[in-house]
Amino acid sequence: MTHPIINDLNTRYTTKKYDATKRVAADDLAVLYEAMRLSPSSINSQPWKFIVIESDHAKQRMHDTFENKFQFNQPHVKTASHIILFAHNPKYSREDYARVIDADIKNGRTPAENREQAFGAYAFVDLNTDENGNNEAWTKAQTYIALGNTMHTAARLGIDSTPMEGVDPHLISQIFADELDGYICDVALAIGYHETATDYNAKLPKSRLGQEHVISIL
Repeated sequence: MTHPIINDLNTRYTTKKYDATKRVAADDLAVLYEAMRLSPSSINSQPWKFIVIESDHAKQRMHDTFENKFQFNQPHVKTASHIILFAHNPKYSREDYARVIDADIKNGRTPAENREQAFGAYAFVDLNTDENGNNEAWTKAQTYIALGNTMHTAARLGIDSTPMEGVDPHLISQIFADELDGYICDVALAIGYHETATDYNAKLPKSRLGQEHVISIL
C-alpha cells in the first residue's frame, strides 16, 4: 500500500543507538510539542504532564534514575536529543476537570451559563475511581494515547524515537519531584537520530502479524 501515513509507520522503528552529535531542530520540536498538547483523551480530561529532558543537567538527573534497574535504556539519556517523560495524574479530581471546562468556556466551546451542566461528563471519572480517589489505571491509559500520537508525529518529521517502559517510576518521582508534583511517570520517549553504523534495528525489515490475525470486519 502506498500512502504517506503507511510510509510513516513502515519506516519508523524503535531506535537502539542514537547519534549523540545530532539534535532535533527547534522548529520540529515546536511541532512535536503542539501535537502532544493536541492529543485526544477521554472526556478531554488531559490528565497528563510532559516533562522534556533537554539540558545536560536534566539529562544527568534522568541518567541517575537508572541506578537500580533498566540500565539497558540508560545510554539513550545522554545520546538521544531529548527524553520526554509522559506522566499521569493518579488522582484526577473534579478540580482538575474544572480547569478543562474553564478552558472550554474561554475558547468558546462551552457557554459560560452551561458550566455546571458540563460537569456531567465527570461521571465517567467517577466510574474509574476507587474509594481512595485513585484512578491512575484510567489516567495512565489516556497518557498512552498521547504517546502514540507523539511517536507518529515524530515519524512524520523524520525523527527517530524509542518508547521506554523500562524506567524506574520510583526514582523518577524522587529526582523529578518538583516537576512532577505528584504525577507519575511510567513511560518515557527518547527522540533524536539513529547512529547509522551501530543501530542494528535500523537495518531489519518491518515485521507485524497479518491483518487477518488482528482485524475482524463484521
